[in-house]
Amino acid sequence: MSTPEVFIPQALNVTAQAAAKVHSLIEEEGNPELKLRVYVTGGGCSGFQYGFAFEEQLAEDDTIVEKDGIKVVVDAMSYPYLVGSQVDYEEGLQGSRFVVQNPNATSTCGCGASFSV
Repeated sequence: MSTPEVFIPQALNVTAQAAAKVHSLIEEEGNPELKLRVYVTGGGCSGFQYGFAFEEQLAEDDTIVEKDGIKVVVDAMSYPYLVGSQVDYEEGLQGSRFVVQNPNATSTCGCGASFSV
């Protein structure tokens, strides 16, 4: 009898473009201990908004995603909102920015910076 396979969704999928940009920014700062923190806060025009910050410290309940030598961290409160999302880096007419493509969002605002679930 075989054991059923349990699917545990990955916290985040970090694209190669996002990992390369994080690596570049960390090199510019000259601090290899930096990690990109992706988080969710209340606010924005759709209810929640994404935030990004570089930090050295980790919390005990952080989830760490490693990609191409960089680390992206998600706090325990943001994790349920971000699980299964993709973090990408885009350069376009609206400027350069990290973006989250979130399958959990039921709606987003026009700029893509906020969402609702």
